Amino acid sequence: MTATTSTELQTLSNAHLDALEEETIFILREVAAAFERPTLLFSGGKDSLVMLKCAEKAFGAGRIPYPLLMIDTGHNFNEVTDFRDARAQELGAELIVRNVEDSMKRGTVRLAHPGESRNVHQSVTLLEAIEEFRFDALIGGARRDEEKARAKERIFSHRDSFGQWQPKAQRPELWTLFNHKLQPGEHFRVFPISNWTELDVWQYIARERIALPSIYYTHPREVVDRRGLLVPVTELTPPKDGEEVVVREVRFRTVGDITCTCPVESTAATPEQIVIETLAADVSERGATRMDDKTSEASMEKRKKDGYF
Repeated sequence: MTATTSTELQTLSNAHLDALEEETIFILREVAAAFERPTLLFSGGKDSLVMLKCAEKAFGAGRIPYPLLMIDTGHNFNEVTDFRDARAQELGAELIVRNVEDSMKRGTVRLAHPGESRNVHQSVTLLEAIEEFRFDALIGGARRDEEKARAKERIFSHRDSFGQWQPKAQRPELWTLFNHKLQPGEHFRVFPISNWTELDVWQYIARERIALPSIYYTHPREVVDRRGLLVPVTELTPPKDGEEVVVREVRFRTVGDITCTCPVESTAATPEQIVIETLAADVSERGATRMDDKTSEASMEKRKKDGYF
């Protein structure tokens, strides 16, 4: 790190992280106390790893009272899924994985064409998992600063018996009092780090020394520039005619399905260096890296109404 970077970090306070951590731990404990069959969505990404760290503090290592759930499209980065499995085993936590490919075999998911992204179809597999295990609360790592639709959601977000989210039918959350009442077949999506920002997450990762999949840090990768996004060159995302393949030093700000997740140029190799980069960022991580959010202004809200997390 440069001297300038070190000086900036020394003057950057992280005292607010204690309040954010305390709120997250309170919500995680509230879910354990209020619901019969909760689960924590765990992808192996940075936000779910931050939640898992808070869950360790809330309940103790090896004592997290709900299973971890991953909806796998089959097109996730190997670095992330391998890390997911290792971290769950390290904690002694139960890990449930349900695959979009299995939904395709059942005929509940049908792709418009073989090259279509499976990302949006996670909603179907997720709803099938909810029905299979009768989950009444799903804890996720979404944050309000990520995207407009997520900024509208409550911490305890009610879903109807079809798994749908109704923005105009949300329940008030005054003085951290949460309405947990459910009708048969309904459930809640719960967002304990809803009030965190990307900067908060990276400051917390640096403070708590949370290990992450390697692709969150700088590494050389073949990419093509497509409509302002650096699309990784893989078997699933090959270059199109006329596109130039170049090798860039990149990192991923968020991780997801390979077919819709792009890296950004970066030389940041540590959480502290990423904190400095994040201070200068003027576009949210989803806005800067997710192709599935580029289809329209309301693309995320539409997916959430259909059951997407």
